[in-house]
Amino acid sequence: MASPDKLVYMANQIGKFFVTQKTGMAAQGIADHVQKFWHPTMRQTILAHREAGGAGLDPDVREAIALLKPG
Repeated sequence: MASPDKLVYMANQIGKFFVTQKTGMAAQGIADHVQKFWHPTMRQTILAHREAGGAGLDPDVREAIALLKPG
């Protein structure tokens, strides 16, 4: 399983791609990507990290993580 630090890095990398997309759509794009391609355990870990303060998460990524559906 990936550490929270590794997941923050990965999520921020995804975020860097989506900030080049339509204005205001980055968070939803990031959330969709994470929902589709990350293992549920990875999603649970990043959600818990955000709830614990979300250190290191870029603003759009922080918003995206809040949009994730549990499970």
